[in-house]
Amino acid sequence: MTTQGVYDIVIIGGGPGGVAAGVYAARKQMKAVIITDRFGGQSTVSASIENWIGEVSIKGTELAEKLEKHIRAQEGDIEIMHPHRAEGVVANDDGTFAVTIDDGTVYTTKIVLVVTGGRHRHLNVPGEEKFKGRGVVYCSTCDAPMFRDKDTAVVGAGNSGLEAVEDLLPWAKHITLISNNDKITGDPVTFERIMASGKVDVLYNALTTEIIGDMMVTGLKYKDSVTGEEKELATQGVFVEIGVVPNTEIVKDLVATDDYGHIIVDYKNGATSVPGIFAAGDVTQQIYRQNNIAAGDAIKATLAAYDMVRTQ
Repeated sequence: MTTQGVYDIVIIGGGPGGVAAGVYAARKQMKAVIITDRFGGQSTVSASIENWIGEVSIKGTELAEKLEKHIRAQEGDIEIMHPHRAEGVVANDDGTFAVTIDDGTVYTTKIVLVVTGGRHRHLNVPGEEKFKGRGVVYCSTCDAPMFRDKDTAVVGAGNSGLEAVEDLLPWAKHITLISNNDKITGDPVTFERIMASGKVDVLYNALTTEIIGDMMVTGLKYKDSVTGEEKELATQGVFVEIGVVPNTEIVKDLVATDDYGHIIVDYKNGATSVPGIFAAGDVTQQIYRQNNIAAGDAIKATLAAYDMVRTQ
């Protein structure tokens, strides 16, 4: 096991938030390291991102490349541990923290910034992985405009599903909302509003069993849980909206979280319930899960961390 010297900040995560934090930490000349197993975050699966400020349209993989290029331009002012994964964070008696990564290296640091994002719940059915980014998408805010005048399906009848339908209404020709039981679990007012559009149908008791297509999605198969009948739905897009799981495992026993496992932070500066641990982006209880917001919140947290280190 290798132990490094004491760092000002250890940044865990390589999405837009992690990279933004890394760039700011480097520019502030903090003794810093960023740890990530991949750059880009959840957006790497997006065929086209049209709300990343400064880019009219950019592929998720291209955004990941640009993020990596930007952080590597700071090398020398920040250490980059990639591809590596942080496996644990422990609070030391002296107020510092020990961050252990997958090769056994331990980083002792005054500040930990957690920007590990979340992971979309998947259907785990045949075809989902094959057509990811080719009709199967997980971010309606990012990808709805790609489905102009197309038939689409939204799997999930909670608030995420209803919000995805709302995002699609200005773009899609028709939307089928798929519920795996006999009810809608999202907000009734939102449901009434989307149904008034005349563009939405609902399939109840429909268990998605397979996503089908050629080069792109052409439909999905589902099972009627009441009759047991297997059916097909023709669609050009499948929005999987069954929830997001925050990647909080490495700090969940240290910091306060909400009922869904998101880290609770002070919105002013990203501080958690533990002094010295900050968090930003989708791993927090932030209700707007967007790349631009993750980057901004991570920058705020980094500047707050810099102020804390400077006054110690």
